[in-house]
Amino acid sequence: MQVKHNNNSGGRKKNLLTAAFPFLAWLKGYNIASFRADLVSGVTVALVLVPQSMAYAQLAGLPAYYGLYASFLPPMIAALFGSSRQLATGPVAVVSLMTATALAPLATAGSEAFIAYAILLALLVGLFQLSLGILRFGLVVNFLSHPVVNGFTNAAALIIATSQLSKLFGVSVDSAEHHYQTVYLVIKAAVAFTHWPTLAISALAFAVMVLLKRMNPRIPYVLVAVILATVVSWVTGFEHNVNVPIEQIQNTRVTSLVTAYNETLIETDRKATARVALTDQHKDSIAFYSAIDSETESREYHLAFLKKDFEHRSTVLNLEMEELKKQSGQYRSELREIGLLSVSDSVGKSVFCSNEQLPSGSEQVGSSWRIKVGEKPLNLTSITLIGGGDVIGTIPRGLPRPRIPKIDLDAILNLFPMAAIISLLGFMEAISIAKAMAAKTGHRLDPNQELIGQGLANMVGSVSQGYPVSGSFSRSAVNIQAGAVTGISSAVASLFVLLTLLLFTPLLYHLPQSVLAAIIMMAVVGLLNVTGFVHSWKAQRYDGIIGIITFLCTLAFAPHLDKGILVGVGLSLILHLLRSMKPDIALLSKHPDGTYRNRERFGLRQCRHIAVIRYNGSLFFANVNYLEKEVLDVVSSMPELKHVLIVGNGINELDASGEETLSHLVDRLREAGYDVSISGLNDSVLDAMRRTFLFYKIGEDHLFRNASLAIESIYASTHLGSDEDPCPLIQADFTPLKVADKAKFSPAFQKAVESFVRKKKSADESGSRG
Repeated sequence: MQVKHNNNSGGRKKNLLTAAFPFLAWLKGYNIASFRADLVSGVTVALVLVPQSMAYAQLAGLPAYYGLYASFLPPMIAALFGSSRQLATGPVAVVSLMTATALAPLATAGSEAFIAYAILLALLVGLFQLSLGILRFGLVVNFLSHPVVNGFTNAAALIIATSQLSKLFGVSVDSAEHHYQTVYLVIKAAVAFTHWPTLAISALAFAVMVLLKRMNPRIPYVLVAVILATVVSWVTGFEHNVNVPIEQIQNTRVTSLVTAYNETLIETDRKATARVALTDQHKDSIAFYSAIDSETESREYHLAFLKKDFEHRSTVLNLEMEELKKQSGQYRSELREIGLLSVSDSVGKSVFCSNEQLPSGSEQVGSSWRIKVGEKPLNLTSITLIGGGDVIGTIPRGLPRPRIPKIDLDAILNLFPMAAIISLLGFMEAISIAKAMAAKTGHRLDPNQELIGQGLANMVGSVSQGYPVSGSFSRSAVNIQAGAVTGISSAVASLFVLLTLLLFTPLLYHLPQSVLAAIIMMAVVGLLNVTGFVHSWKAQRYDGIIGIITFLCTLAFAPHLDKGILVGVGLSLILHLLRSMKPDIALLSKHPDGTYRNRERFGLRQCRHIAVIRYNGSLFFANVNYLEKEVLDVVSSMPELKHVLIVGNGINELDASGEETLSHLVDRLREAGYDVSISGLNDSVLDAMRRTFLFYKIGEDHLFRNASLAIESIYASTHLGSDEDPCPLIQADFTPLKVADKAKFSPAFQKAVESFVRKKKSADESGSRG
């Protein structure tokens, strides 16, 4: 006995260890062949991960190399502590877009504050996912129904693709209030100012990726396109920028616009500083009066006055900043539209001027130029002129310095709603992929453990200066196709990213930005799923409608994507509540196959003395009146009725309101002279009825396990002296279907009906001869 006890104890310890460290389960049966397969698949995934991660980082509004930071540790951590062995974690399109959406109101894309908020967002997403996993709340993801996710994902794919158009055509525009307005501005700019070499190199990248993917999906087509485009960019001098002082630009309009633009931005910064100071002053004033003013009425007066004064001054500052923002945007657009030519002046010095202001006798040198205008004031001693395409540029060499994100309570409160949405969306994407792969490999999948893995990946990623990540459809497919056996393949991919950061970043300098845009657009094509709408519509029309509404709202509200998905979730919950309030109720009769079916749907005759009412739904406070109303309507429509049988196989829950209403209904029917029975109730509902004594009130002899036993028991007492022969509840009987009615039913049902009619007719003829 002692030996057996020790074995059991050892087994429990082993299970606990495996639960805490899931990767220990990989060691069982692991060998050199498995490691070779993981090594090959890890390198294969990394060849896709490196360029994709940089592209997705830019989609998130971050410098490209932050995608590499997010691909360094998170893939390995997610694999080590998750339950899926082939899931490839890292930057993904939808989460990157949601990150940009979450941070846009807080800071300018690409700024230091924006980057800090992105890192903090990764920490919040990780904490939320980890908490859900530890508390075993993985089922919370069910609040995002499939039609809602499908509608959101399709809209997000279009938003992601169109957001890359500016890089594809080599134009720059400011983001408008709505995404569709921004797309219009991009198209307008592209018509006038397309940079043809940028568009050509984008087309080359598209052609390479499409052709190689069709030839052999195993070829790392993304990496090939990146290498080829980078070489072409380097050889042709694709990036052609110069920095010149303002005096070298001989254009009075440029000089005045640059001066006005810089003054506007400086004034905007001054107003922003004043707003921060005003907020701090308001907090200090509230604390001061709360501390010194002991009289409640006087204190309330002072606090109300301070609040009104603060709101007024804040509103004025906000309006002034909004006006300054519009002015700076206008100046920025005008500067970007100005084309300059490089010419040699009388002493041979290069100067830049517009075509209209070319000095007489001057000679044009090189191509046309445009002014590079960002969100910061222009340096008058070194203005950047763009004569070529945009490239990645310098990537910091080496690993990111580990550090805990700066905790800002106000920022956390602003980011938390979006962090929750990103957590659920990211996890839903990850678990969908993991389930599909688990079905192929036969490995057990634990959604709560997967939440823990994804949560830890995001938390560790925030320490290594990464932004939120999730499971990737495309890279997971590459991973399993390449033969990955365990999560060691993800560790190999992380190691490859490490080597890239340490050794290969200088080689990425000449990678065109338009190629990263092409990579993103190629990747999001797989997110488009029009058949998902059709499938939802066929399953339930209202699901299809919810999916379409979510799709349209997400497009309309973009870049505020959270509004689109919240509309979808809200509609799903309202629809669920409405369905719960009005569950399906049907009158049953016997079908030719021996079962009890919906009388109206299958054209069956109704018994005159017994009403068999099927109720499909839990009986709780929201729908109890509906059941009572429907039962009483049936009773009033049947003058010869004697017995009501409620078929309750679908009643999975009975709350206090449901129990009380059912008790009143039984009393009311029996007082009116009708008997009542119930069949098909499960044990938990029967237990609730016993606790409230409703079980004994109805009577054990009126509670049956199924409808057949109930009808067999009550038939005789209800048909005494009746001329109903045969009873439709004992023997199926209905008139042959009319030609017009046949189209309503399936061929199999029509065949069953015709067979039954033939057999009954034959039986009747035999009886008459006898």
